[in-house]
This record gives sequence, structure tokens and C-alpha cells, in this order.
Amino acid sequence: MEIIGIDIGFGFTKVTNGRQSLVFKSVLGEATDIQFQEQVLTGDVEDDHLQAEIDGKSWFVGELAERQSNVRFFTLDQTQFLAQFAKNLALAATARMAAGFVPISLVTGLPIGYYRQHKDELAQILQGEHKVTLVDAAGKKQEKVLNINRVRVIPQPFGSMFNLVLNDLGEAAEKYKIREKIGIIDVGFRTSDYTIADKMRYSERGSRTTDSGIARAFTSIANKLRETSGVEVEIYRLYDAVDRGVIKIRGKEHDLTVLTEQAFGQLATTIANEVDRLWTDDWDIDAMVITGGGGAVLARYLTPLLNGNVLPMDPNNDARLCNVQGYWKFGKHLWARGAISTPPTE
Repeated sequence: MEIIGIDIGFGFTKVTNGRQSLVFKSVLGEATDIQFQEQVLTGDVEDDHLQAEIDGKSWFVGELAERQSNVRFFTLDQTQFLAQFAKNLALAATARMAAGFVPISLVTGLPIGYYRQHKDELAQILQGEHKVTLVDAAGKKQEKVLNINRVRVIPQPFGSMFNLVLNDLGEAAEKYKIREKIGIIDVGFRTSDYTIADKMRYSERGSRTTDSGIARAFTSIANKLRETSGVEVEIYRLYDAVDRGVIKIRGKEHDLTVLTEQAFGQLATTIANEVDRLWTDDWDIDAMVITGGGGAVLARYLTPLLNGNVLPMDPNNDARLCNVQGYWKFGKHLWARGAISTPPTE
């Protein structure tokens, strides 16, 4: 049995089998024939070629779609995302992590605001036998049959909580945290999720999903760039530019430092206000956790605005993986507690 954790986000899809992890942009593109496949210069360049044939259609996925596809698909609409994106993104990711014909038990999550409505739908989409063909950069095909026999869908931010309290054997490592009241602020691309784990019990009163994801700040930056450059920059193409603090459009560099500071500062203020309103009756929270890829970006803006004890983020860990690592640990807890993971044989 292979246990897989997968976080199918609006911005990035993250997957892990406990031994290795994969992160790619949640962008799909129509696959095309690439006439020249070889890398022009050799060097330390990450192989991001992810192409998958699913249900008779070939897709470029993630950075490959962004770079090569004439027709690309990206959405911030939850219903459309589940109907047209989730299955292809999840199966492409799972095929890279799992061997064919090995039974797969999968844990994933949904934003709290969409959990009740869509959890059964998502489980049904993913469960069952799926034929996936991976195509590498040289055009070589590898066919896999994915037998996903168990799917567990949980409220998304609880992945970060499980990552905090469970070890890689699926056992409780931080037992004192299990007895505490922890507030989780999970800043994603499209949404922000807030929840409270009170002695590991879900608090409905303290849980909510809002539209205050990092995309709100990126949209503000993209609108300013359109005014100054006349170019409509897709928000999923701003990740690296915002990180560098500069973007080059038609040969001209645009400094993003001031725009980023303003946009992130405004978003952090919005999130802090939402936390204050939502948790006004939960003044006995022991600690708060900021998580998610957006959380890592906003932490230095957001932490000073929060009223309470905020647990520091480990700068050595990729915050985008907090939920998916927690999903995998929870899968271990459910189905293989205490067992050491071994690589499956092909």
C-alpha cells in the first residue's frame, strides 16, 4: 500500500509520499509537439517537464504548460476547479509519486467554506482505478494504473495541525499541543482559511473561509502593471517576479518593491481584522499558527498585527508543504501507524 498526501490548490498542487515531494503550478495546457526537445545549455536546471495523458487527452501541466502551451487553463472558481482541474492535476501528481498497480490510500483537503458541499464529490472524482500515461521530455511514455482504493478528505488547515503534532510514523510527537487550543491561519492563493483546534477538536464557531488569499495582492500588482506597461500579466506568472522584486516586460524592468509592500501590507491588515472578528470569543487560544505558501510570504507583515502568541515558522521548511505533509502523516496515522515507509516496487 502507498499512502499519498495531495493538496490541490488554486495556485499550486503539492503531493508527497513521505519520501519525496513535488510542487507545481495548478495550470493545465493543451499538449503540443515540441520540435526541439534538448536543453540548449547543460547546467543546474530543475526538470519541470510534467506531461500526462488522462482519459484520452494529453496535457502539459504546471510550468511546462506556462512555457509551451498556446491554450492554457487556470481558474479561481471553486466549482469549475473541481469539475475541470482537480482530477487531472491530482492524477498527474499521484502518477509521479506512486508505482503502478500498488493500492493507494490518499488524503487530501478542501477549504472549510467548500468542505461540506464538495467533500463527497472530490472523493468520488479521485477514488477508483485510473489509467495515466506520463510522457518525459524525450517523448518516452510510461503507462501506470493508479488504484486509489481509499480517499479521506479533511478540512484543509487541519493538514498543518497534523503536521505540527504528528511524526513521520503517524504518531503523536508534540503531545502537549494536542491538549492546547490552537488557532490556524492558512493563507492560500485563492482563499484564507481560519480554524481552531481545541484539544484537536474542530471548532465550527472559529472556522471560516474568506477570499483573502495571496491572489488578491497579486491582482492589485497586476492592475498597476497594466496601467504602466499596457500588458495584462497573468497572476500565476507573478510568483518569481514578486520574489525577485522586479519584472521585465518587453525589455523594460519594472520595480515591484513598493507595489508588493503596499499590496501585502493591505492584505495582512485585512486578514488580521478577519481573525479579530472571527475569534473574538476565543480569547483563551494558547497559540496561533500561520501556514500556507501565502502565509510564508505574509508572515512578517501579519505577525505584528495579531493579538496573541504566534508560533514562529521554520525558515528551512517550505510552508507550501505544511498541509500536504500533514495529510500524509494523517494517512499514516489512519492506515499504517508506526510502520516505516519503504519504496514500492514497480
